[in-house]
Amino acid sequence: MAKIALVGAGSTVFAQNILGDVLSNPELSDSEIALYDIDAERLRTSGIMARRIASTLGLTGLRVTATTDRRAALTGADFVILMMQIGGYKPATVIDFELPKGFGLRQTIADTLGIGGIFRALRTIPVVFDIARDMAEVCPRALMMNYVNPMAMITWAMQERFPDIAYVGLCHSVQETSGGHLARVLGEDIARIDYRAAGINHVSFFSDFRKRLPGGGTEDLYPRLRAIAESGNYPEGDRVRFAVMKHFGHFVTESSEHFSEYTPWFIKSARPDLVAEFQVPLDEYITRCKDQIAEWEVLKHELEDESRPLPVERSNEYAAAIIHGMVTGTNHLIYGNVRNNGLIENLPANAAVEVACHVDRGGIQPIRFGKVRPQLAAIMRWQINVQEMAVEAALTGKREHIYHAAMMDPHTSAELSLDEIRKLCDALIDAHGNYLPAYH
Repeated sequence: MAKIALVGAGSTVFAQNILGDVLSNPELSDSEIALYDIDAERLRTSGIMARRIASTLGLTGLRVTATTDRRAALTGADFVILMMQIGGYKPATVIDFELPKGFGLRQTIADTLGIGGIFRALRTIPVVFDIARDMAEVCPRALMMNYVNPMAMITWAMQERFPDIAYVGLCHSVQETSGGHLARVLGEDIARIDYRAAGINHVSFFSDFRKRLPGGGTEDLYPRLRAIAESGNYPEGDRVRFAVMKHFGHFVTESSEHFSEYTPWFIKSARPDLVAEFQVPLDEYITRCKDQIAEWEVLKHELEDESRPLPVERSNEYAAAIIHGMVTGTNHLIYGNVRNNGLIENLPANAAVEVACHVDRGGIQPIRFGKVRPQLAAIMRWQINVQEMAVEAALTGKREHIYHAAMMDPHTSAELSLDEIRKLCDALIDAHGNYLPAYH
């Protein structure tokens, strides 16, 4: 029997996806589920959700605990899944958007790179370290599976500070873009497509995208994708990624709204025409958060109405496959975020990279990729420079490195001067208050 602890389990919809995936596997149906959150109301709703999933699947003996005591949830765990948002929508996320806006710096998602990504990292990394310290004491052999952004910065920091904690960072951009987007754009069945991707989280590119043919052999689907890119007739809402493909030759795994703020090319305060041309949804995450809060209130009432069955559907998240592989020894292939150590030859060894990983009873086993195309590595190194400085700030407590991270950021540095960046960072440090540790 495996014990699975969900940290930030008040993220009810995401927790529902993970638990539905895990408990749909007969070999995992006797798992112990420990739900932890600091929000008692949301935690209560997630506890109801977990028990209703068990009821739908007929798991009469499933043990579910819900607690606001983190160490109790972690004690004896085999798998620890992180899904929290430090500071929440208010005040933290609102601050990350509104303060930069006053300096003329606009964002879309602000959770991976840019000024928003940097400060989300600075809020989150200390909490992840606290969880790792607890794990070292109460479940030292557990695997930490992190779904929290900014993925690359947290992964980098964890591998530097806690190399003995088994860790993998997980995202859904590779599988969603391959199956939910590119296969659909091409009118193909993802079940017949083989692909390879490598890079860093949210800035990973497909190196191969091929269809298996009925009579044997394969068809390279990239010429069809490149024809779309050259035509300029891009799918609705995806102009950024196809434009990048036109100029750099390969398709990036993360969405256009995300990728638009990782570069200096698409969001410019002096060029509203670019924002319109590339359909960049400014403040998109703010809108998404408001919608999710409203949806959660509806979901809460639906979950508490136990007169109706709760449907259980499989998602495309990797957590259940990892747990299944490690518990049963079954082979699985996932894309995970891990320390590079030569997996991608032309990226720094200490960077956090996203590569294919083999999973079985032996745990997460990253697969060496080799070299990514030089122009793609150059884009990735842009991001890695920012990540390295933000992690250095988190590890050393030096305020100067916060400035350095923001000054190296492609979008921020394209919009603001060095003095403006420093003033913005100071304003954000003051505004976030106790959500940040003290910097010297």
